[in-house]
Amino acid sequence: MDRKAVRGWVMYDWANSAFVTTMIAAVMPIFYSDVAGKTLDKTTATSYWSFTQSIAMFLVAVMAPFLGAIADMSGAKIRFLRFFAYLGMLASILMVFVGEGDYILASVLMIVGMVGFTGGNVFYDAILPDLVPQEKRDFISAKGYAFGYLGGGILLALNLAMIMQPQWFFLPDGKTATYVTFASVGIWWFVFSTPLFRNVKARPVTTGLTASDYTKTGFRRIRNTIKEALKYPELMKFLIAFWFFNDAINTIIVMAAIYGREIGIETTDLIAALLITQFVGIPFTLLFGKIAERLGSKSSLYISLLIYVTITVLGFFMQNSLHFYLLAVMVGLVQGGSQAVARSIYSSLVPPSRTAEFFGFLSLSSKFASVLGPLVFGLVGIFTESSRWSILSLILFFAIGIAMLTQVDLVKGRQEALR
Repeated sequence: MDRKAVRGWVMYDWANSAFVTTMIAAVMPIFYSDVAGKTLDKTTATSYWSFTQSIAMFLVAVMAPFLGAIADMSGAKIRFLRFFAYLGMLASILMVFVGEGDYILASVLMIVGMVGFTGGNVFYDAILPDLVPQEKRDFISAKGYAFGYLGGGILLALNLAMIMQPQWFFLPDGKTATYVTFASVGIWWFVFSTPLFRNVKARPVTTGLTASDYTKTGFRRIRNTIKEALKYPELMKFLIAFWFFNDAINTIIVMAAIYGREIGIETTDLIAALLITQFVGIPFTLLFGKIAERLGSKSSLYISLLIYVTITVLGFFMQNSLHFYLLAVMVGLVQGGSQAVARSIYSSLVPPSRTAEFFGFLSLSSKFASVLGPLVFGLVGIFTESSRWSILSLILFFAIGIAMLTQVDLVKGRQEALR
């Protein structure tokens, strides 16, 4: 195992997580509301941001089969990763040219950035088996996640300090500091991805396949996986439940900051609260693993989803920054734990010999499902002229997910998988 290459792989998670924390979750949504969407009323700006998320996820989902086939069948993984990573970096840096009322430009750049981020991750994930033997793969993968949380959190903390105290960084005001934070994401991403691009070498493979061949192969795999998945009824029921509650969770993540800004919470409070979520999530993700061992995975997942329903209801009544801080802590308590437990349940329901195939299908299908949550959020906001009803609409997603989860028999599902 090439240790330099593995360290480079781990550091890439540190590098690109800055895009998640600053561009998707915290700073960019607020900037979209205050600056890019300044000519719009607040509710409309929030809805347009949600539509931006839906369009980006739809494009990523459509591209995923093609990209996945390339990742599996070609020796150009590192080259494609570099292309998509640079696309995301460039989109982040170009945000400095977005002025007041430029919400269309901001949306386009955000879509390009998300395609770069997510498309690159297809190849990033596919590189892991080339670098790390099976027995060490789980540990290295978890290490990458941990470095991602830390790297994204550190840059977000620096960006918060920059926006709160621009004079410390020789900047004239908070707006200028915000532009610098966008550039910092691209620079951070570039600098800390360098070890990966320097130490991981391409593995030339001559397949003789065209882009059309890769596309056909990708969609053929999906069709075959769907046929196979239908043979496992309990797995399918859980998968449907997951699509709904995971879509609601992702919508909360991408809409929290701009929703808070719409109701008048200050920028620094929003970013600080989301930073708290980032660091609260680390220990409580581990704690939720212990709770799952004690109560069972399904019971612990119920607990996390009911807490999310509570968060959604409280979000409807939220009035001030203290409320937002409390809700941010509550999200931190369950965000990582719910995802970890759901992944664990899913892994127990798939046939052991086909885990890679079924997890690939989970990733793809979740991207398609993730289009619906932000879309509904935006439409409800447009029709009711209030995003409070949009946040409340997410209860429907949680309700369907929980209802489907009650129908899943884990014991029977594990038996089906083993057969």
